Amino acid sequence: MTTNTTPSTAESLRVATLNLWGRSEPWPDRRAVLTDGFRRLRPDVIAFQEAITIDGYDQVADILGSDYGIVHQSVGLIGDGNGIAVASRLPLGEVREVDLHLTERTADFPCATIIAEILVPEPIGPVLFVNHLPNWQLSFEYEREIQTVAVARAIEELAPQLERHVIVAGDLDTAPDAASIRFWTGKQSLDGMSVCYRDAWESAHPGEPGHTFTPENGNMID
Repeated sequence: MTTNTTPSTAESLRVATLNLWGRSEPWPDRRAVLTDGFRRLRPDVIAFQEAITIDGYDQVADILGSDYGIVHQSVGLIGDGNGIAVASRLPLGEVREVDLHLTERTADFPCATIIAEILVPEPIGPVLFVNHLPNWQLSFEYEREIQTVAVARAIEELAPQLERHVIVAGDLDTAPDAASIRFWTGKQSLDGMSVCYRDAWESAHPGEPGHTFTPENGNMID
């Protein structure tokens, strides 16, 4: 974990989330695009998935430079350096991780969640920023459901106590009408629990599709 103490006086918070896809080819070209894009966009907080930290190499720091404090996943890793991270231009407070290896089928994937306190200045105030990476397999919706509930319970333990706004980001690995997504948006309960988060895409683009797994994405794998 590294820290950043750069103050901010903004009355808004710019957030981004991205699956880095490790160093999959063409990595040099992708790295150049990512470095330039984040330099121009300058989000305040970023959730990264499939980010590599191994043998002294930090992929997130490589892309962002020294302007961000970075928290890397430390629980649930499986040894290949692939995990999740939170990067923040604002100071970082307390950090909690949730290991999502909750069934035998999840053993070969670094499923985890980082819940990081971002010390955003007033008038927004401190925020709980959640980077959630459940299992990706199409047939693992049961695992995604129990992983999601585990994370929601961890957030609920912290949010009332700290009186923080909560932002949930990540690679949620399923379709918008799946039970685990419907749970996040208040359309379905799971395991005797319910929450209701506002969908940022739907709020900004009502009625427009927000698909990410689509034939228009040239990196789709058959």
